[in-house]
Amino acid sequence: MISSADLAATSNGERSTTSVEANSGEGRGEQIAIRRAILSCGLGQMFEIYDFLIYAFMAAPLARAFFPSTDPMAGLLSTFATFAVGFFMRPVGAVVIGSYGDRFGRRAALVMTIGLMAAGTGAIGLLPTYATWGVAAPILLIACRMAQGFSTGGEWGGAAAFLVEYAPAGKRGWISSFQQAATALGLLLATAVSYLLTTFFEPEVFNAWGWRLAFLLGFVLGPVGHYLRTHVHETPSFERAAEKQEVIESPVRLAISRYRKPLLIGFGVSICACAINYIFLVFFPSFAQQQLKIPASTTFLSTAVSGVVYLVLAPVMGAVSDRVGRRPVFLAASAFSAVGAYPLFMLVVSMPSATGLILTQALASVLLSMYCGPLCAILSEQFPTRIRYSALSISYGLAVTIFGGLAPYISAHLVQMTANPLAPAFYVTITAALTFVATLFAQERARLPLPEESVST
Repeated sequence: MISSADLAATSNGERSTTSVEANSGEGRGEQIAIRRAILSCGLGQMFEIYDFLIYAFMAAPLARAFFPSTDPMAGLLSTFATFAVGFFMRPVGAVVIGSYGDRFGRRAALVMTIGLMAAGTGAIGLLPTYATWGVAAPILLIACRMAQGFSTGGEWGGAAAFLVEYAPAGKRGWISSFQQAATALGLLLATAVSYLLTTFFEPEVFNAWGWRLAFLLGFVLGPVGHYLRTHVHETPSFERAAEKQEVIESPVRLAISRYRKPLLIGFGVSICACAINYIFLVFFPSFAQQQLKIPASTTFLSTAVSGVVYLVLAPVMGAVSDRVGRRPVFLAASAFSAVGAYPLFMLVVSMPSATGLILTQALASVLLSMYCGPLCAILSEQFPTRIRYSALSISYGLAVTIFGGLAPYISAHLVQMTANPLAPAFYVTITAALTFVATLFAQERARLPLPEESVST
């Protein structure tokens, strides 16, 4: 005969089992949601970065096609100036798309950015050259570049906020670092395509029309990213803010009026990462070709190797920052960058070969990984949910515009003006000092929840 105590024990056991199964199901569901978020953001970010960077890697044929000049360096300067134009649109995209993402959701904004980027990139691949349309050709090229910059201004911050808001406490550095790893994949894809085109096409064919294939491929990749982003759920943080009616009409205005200090800190901590990325990985292929006479295919191979280093180490550094904190990693990276910039340039100038270039770019990628692994997390942790997309995009967008987008142009100009190929190293040293100071004022929240979602206006 079964006693009431036995029945109670059985009932409690059944409830316990049911509870465990429910918790297990919720855990699996959360893991699946996080994986989908990483996939949709990661691949979309990879396509976006490919589209944006392929312009820099095609700088030499673009200079010949749209900025003809008897001085190759002058044509290259014009091309990098147009490259910088895209960066001046990034803050505009950060404001417009960031505000949209804070009001209507991260997913909707990220779907918009990838479609716009694909259209701008595909148009570059179809543009007539200066020889065909005259001055209208470079004007249209600038317009396409502006569309790319506007899109990227809203993309980076949105993808960063998306992953951080999906990540559980204690793993924000690790999970959000996959956005940066995807950036490395975009770099690798751009360098791989550039390497293949310059290797399998004769120089005359590549300069005549082969470069167009790199841009047309970017257009084809767009629909893939669009599909992935329309099949992922909105972030839990934004959904909670929407349920509490904490989504506001003017997130940009609130960010500027109430969060000036975090905006300045976010700007400062982003500076050196932007400079290192756009000098050592974007400027270097053209610099090595023009100044050091290293073959184009070799420069792209070297950049691919550095991209692999970055791809592997960015998640490692993100995970390290979860354990030791964001600030120690950033301070160490800034110190190493300030001290190591000049020796890195000296290495490649004194050893103008494939070996010297690979060593220089690989070591620079180690420094870049130290910044970029925890970058999404440290920026997101400075702002509350309802302004995070806008504030994060604006602070990073301004840094990448001023210290990233202008870096190739400034570097090329410094080399031309001083006749010293080591001159860009001083630019990196200055940016490292600025980031070091800004990091000292950043909030350390590696082990704390994200800033509270309810903030009084």
